[in-house]
Amino acid sequence: MKSLREQMNDAMILRGFAARTQESYLAAVRALAKHYRRSPDSLTAEEIEAYHLHLIVERKLAYSSVNLSASACRFLFDKVLRRPQARFDIPMAKVPKSLPRVLSRDEVARLFAAASNPRARTLLMLTYAAGLRVSEACALQLADIESAPDRMCLKVRLGKGGKDRYTMLSPQLLQTLRDYWQLCRPRIWLFPNPSGAGPIDITTAQRAYCAARDKAGLGRHGGIHTLRHSFATHLLESGVDIHTIQRLMGHGHVSTTMRYFHLAHNKLTGTTSPLELLDPVLR
Repeated sequence: MKSLREQMNDAMILRGFAARTQESYLAAVRALAKHYRRSPDSLTAEEIEAYHLHLIVERKLAYSSVNLSASACRFLFDKVLRRPQARFDIPMAKVPKSLPRVLSRDEVARLFAAASNPRARTLLMLTYAAGLRVSEACALQLADIESAPDRMCLKVRLGKGGKDRYTMLSPQLLQTLRDYWQLCRPRIWLFPNPSGAGPIDITTAQRAYCAARDKAGLGRHGGIHTLRHSFATHLLESGVDIHTIQRLMGHGHVSTTMRYFHLAHNKLTGTTSPLELLDPVLR
């Protein structure tokens, strides 16, 4: 008989869960079992509610983390253990919506200059220039680079939601990729792991970004996803329409892309206040 972990993993694979979601759900259930030192299938709904209260009150975890743990437990009981009657009352908390950090163009240039080596610089430049998620940048293969003059694009395989898409490949990025290939000679994966059997992991990419960020003196707020936010915001500031940005980013809904209006500096400073439109006599 398969272990509970294997059963849960199989159930997530059957439903097409992304690899990172599978890892997060399994880690959440593992933490639950570690807390009680018992198998999760022996726990009651009351015990699971008490555990999540413990996460909020005592461990002071962010509500997004608590929501993830609650979702993992619901999936375990409903889809794996087939115990929908054992529902527990943990409402999904509203996560505060804070605006993401965006680098200025000058800060992006300083970040690239501070990269520790050509590989790190190429990774950061690729992430920014194509608006990639870090998982997408790490998983890029040489075959995904379409450099014919009438194509000039990058193919993103199995992005968020398991969807493929194409994004832009600028001439400057293409030249950077060619210089990098001449130096490092990757074979399949653009950024292979030490064994060469697969791509680098996300943690390695995050470390490369944080090292360059700190060296460039950009503050310690934000990770490599900041480059994706900066890509979208800079495109919007340069006049690219929102639906094109949506397609390049791989957003399922334009409402997700619309938040970059709040970050585009020229959309704020270039807009005239209605006060200025009043008759001077009435001011």
